[in-house]
Amino acid sequence: MASTSAYARQRRTHLEALAEQLPERGLVSRMLGGDDPVLWVWHPHTGRQTIVFATPAKDGWLFLWSPDGQESADDLDLTADSVKKLLAES
Repeated sequence: MASTSAYARQRRTHLEALAEQLPERGLVSRMLGGDDPVLWVWHPHTGRQTIVFATPAKDGWLFLWSPDGQESADDLDLTADSVKKLLAES
């Protein structure tokens, strides 16, 4: 159980770090899921939205989102820019 808690804390830490990057890009987010958090992200002008997951990978952590989004959790700026590009498209 302790490893699950550590895993959930790491996931939450990565998602919170990404969430901090989003307002400066005009995006809004909200953490959902309690012990298994995900980040709900939306663009207030286009109304487009997605859910971002954080998952462990061979070389660290990855952010994943639909459709087909994937970036390393080590590059928050690139991830935030990629999510913005997706949600800003009309």
